[in-house]
Amino acid sequence: MSIRLEPEKCIGCGRCADVCPGNLLVLEAGRAQLRDARDCWGCTACVKACPRAAICYTLEASLGGAGGRLYAEDRQETLTWVLRLADGEEQRITVEKHQANDY
Repeated sequence: MSIRLEPEKCIGCGRCADVCPGNLLVLEAGRAQLRDARDCWGCTACVKACPRAAICYTLEASLGGAGGRLYAEDRQETLTWVLRLADGEEQRITVEKHQANDY
């Protein structure tokens, strides 16, 4: 998987840069910028922290094909993972935040 930023959705809040353990995200000109996607650990911290779904993972062919993306929708009590496949199909998994680490 590889991280991807969608600059048109970014509001420059800096949450992604604050939570990235690899220090891969920085704010430049009011938008998040990625230093080098190859250094990403795949921890999903930035994907979960982004309030506008401006950060996603692009999926390799075996996980949804070219163009498949994984986003997170953060709500007060829940986190919903949204998988949008290349063919437009969408799958959602919602977890209660207080139980998110139980699996």
